[in-house]
Amino acid sequence: MASGDIVPIELGLTDGDLVTLWAPRWRDGEDEWEAFLGHEEALYGFDSVAELVAFIRTNDDNDLVDHPSWKVIAGLSAAELEPEDDHVFDLVAVPELAAGDPDPEAIAELDATLDMARTIGDVCELEVVTKFFDSHTEIGTLSSGMTAFYGREGEELWGRIGAAIVKDWDEVVDAIDAVVKSPEVDADAVAVAEAELLAAEQNIVDAEDAAENDEDDEIEQVDLDAEDEDAEDEEETFWHGVGIDPVRIVTSEGQLFTLRCYLDDEPVFLGSNGQITVFGSERALARYLADDHDHDLAAVSTYAEVHTAAIDGSLEVEVSDENVYVLPGLADDLAEGPESVDLDQLDLAVELFTDAADYAGDDAVEQALAKSTSLGSYVSYLLEPDPGRLAPSAPFAAEAEAWRVLERAFETRLHKD
Repeated sequence: MASGDIVPIELGLTDGDLVTLWAPRWRDGEDEWEAFLGHEEALYGFDSVAELVAFIRTNDDNDLVDHPSWKVIAGLSAAELEPEDDHVFDLVAVPELAAGDPDPEAIAELDATLDMARTIGDVCELEVVTKFFDSHTEIGTLSSGMTAFYGREGEELWGRIGAAIVKDWDEVVDAIDAVVKSPEVDADAVAVAEAELLAAEQNIVDAEDAAENDEDDEIEQVDLDAEDEDAEDEEETFWHGVGIDPVRIVTSEGQLFTLRCYLDDEPVFLGSNGQITVFGSERALARYLADDHDHDLAAVSTYAEVHTAAIDGSLEVEVSDENVYVLPGLADDLAEGPESVDLDQLDLAVELFTDAADYAGDDAVEQALAKSTSLGSYVSYLLEPDPGRLAPSAPFAAEAEAWRVLERAFETRLHKD
């Protein structure tokens, strides 16, 4: 990445691959901004990194010149402005990605590419793009990774995403194509940048050759303290330090984000009066945290650190795997039988339902999952295996319906801000 605040990216569009700059969300006083290299209604894209570099060095009439990091970007070498692999977004290849089988790599690439398209739509105020994402909320489940696409429900979800892309994606690409412009750049500045890129490439080749020669003579040394040093270098995350966790919940309506912590082993969510405040994206959650609101987490001693980080723009809402809860499909899997149930997701869902009920002071979940009930007996058989215990007998329709009741009750506790 060239700068912590401005990022070179590559976009695969109808007329080919173009490079530009993206400035993720930043704060300027009380205002919050996000932008691309461009001017007024045009997003600037260039056929090569050399042309992008030449433009940056010779142009001071664009929407990023007032960005705090513009002078940093303008002073970088040409090689430092080449987009990294994880900042390449091939919008034209989206239908091909969605037509294949869901695997972790394909899902991650599709999620990142669609998220960039959504960002372009928001920044450039493209109604067609905004409408696409508003109309196809199932796309939000991509950020959950493979967990959302297991089993029959997962296959159907992947199919719905693919169908949405087949139906409407061409209009999204057309709308983005229409705002991308390639301004003229100074030919001499382009030649200088091309020479820099060529020299940098040659330096890399020379360095690799030298490294190979060194390896021939090098005696491998084993550092016995390497593991200890790695452990010492491991930094505590911000969220671990404040004792509050971002949470992602995937429901039938899409993904939702909130916060939760435990005080004396009792769950406390971002919310009040037993209602949990949730948001459709990490960005929306971060925006909310930057403002003053009356909620239960505000009473937690470390919440002030979260609020401060949100205000200064340094807050990153990152959800760890153990705080991702995928609810769709569990009821159907329970109905099919023990072999069909994702035990990890079931365990997490039980935790989530229980925490939400405890937060609201409601014992309905505890009663529904008591081992004396058919659902409680079924769930305990799955999550607390005992070789000497008889397996429950089909059919499991009643247990599946009882689970759906719990799921619906949980969703009534969610308040989308």
